[in-house]
Amino acid sequence: MSRHETGTAAPEARPGARPVAEERAPLDEATPGTPGGASETGAAPRPSSVRHMARLLTSEAGLTFRRPRNLAMLGVLAVVPVLIGVAVRLASDDTGGSIVGQIAGNGLMLTFAAFAIMLPIVLPLTVAVVAGDAVAGEAAQGTLRYLLVAPVGRARLLALKYANVVVFCLAACALVALSALAAGLVLFPAGPVTLLSGTTVSASAALLRIGVVVLYAAAGMAALGAVALAVSTLTEAPIGAVAASVVTVVVSQVLSAVPQLAAVRPFLLTTWWGAFDGALRAPMDVDRMGQGLLAFAAYVLVFGSVAWARFTSKDVTA
Repeated sequence: MSRHETGTAAPEARPGARPVAEERAPLDEATPGTPGGASETGAAPRPSSVRHMARLLTSEAGLTFRRPRNLAMLGVLAVVPVLIGVAVRLASDDTGGSIVGQIAGNGLMLTFAAFAIMLPIVLPLTVAVVAGDAVAGEAAQGTLRYLLVAPVGRARLLALKYANVVVFCLAACALVALSALAAGLVLFPAGPVTLLSGTTVSASAALLRIGVVVLYAAAGMAALGAVALAVSTLTEAPIGAVAASVVTVVVSQVLSAVPQLAAVRPFLLTTWWGAFDGALRAPMDVDRMGQGLLAFAAYVLVFGSVAWARFTSKDVTA
């Protein structure tokens, strides 16, 4: 989204701040000097709203994936599965018939192990940084008020920000899966996979289940993204939004580990992240995974409403 020309003087650049005129798609398709975007002959119609929002989302996603900090985090996500694979390979060489050696007997299982290890904190931290910076980062750098004067509307702008977070969540989870698959195929043999229920499925069926895990994990991270985005609308300090989101994750995991608080576990977001193991059973545990998706949708609805209520009435002073 460009910092569109609004007739006001351009803001004075702040040290370390992003330029006001970033490489974003135009927020308005109007032709200069022509009201409503029509040409002088009146024959040029505006693009559809869907196409316009798609162009804006593409531009926003491009900015997100070009940012060095985000690229560094994606690099970490790609490296961690490789490190897990190397550690498992070394352990299997040392222990022979141990459970680690049995897991190392099939490289496809490394993907499931990578998600089991990274979902509790590594993936949430990455998503929290991107979602927490979505609004608070603009406010901290003094560009939010100039972005809001563009003819897009605050609700549509917020939806665009969240859609960009969802795209990042899907890309991050897909990257983990691809990295784990590549490392698993290089370090270990591949073939039919024995599921947690004891049933053996073909390699192609295992790949399909990996796809289900990626989509489920991305849905869980998108729910966390809604929480972080809501916090991002409440502050002008990006680090505060990120810290609050990470603290929420850690506290939820601590509460889940306390037996006396078992009654609150179904209401905690982190409780349902591990339900992806339903894809490792035959038949798939669609009931538990479905409950997890409903919990994710509830978090998106509640915190999305909080973000909307705050952002549409926010008095931007930065």
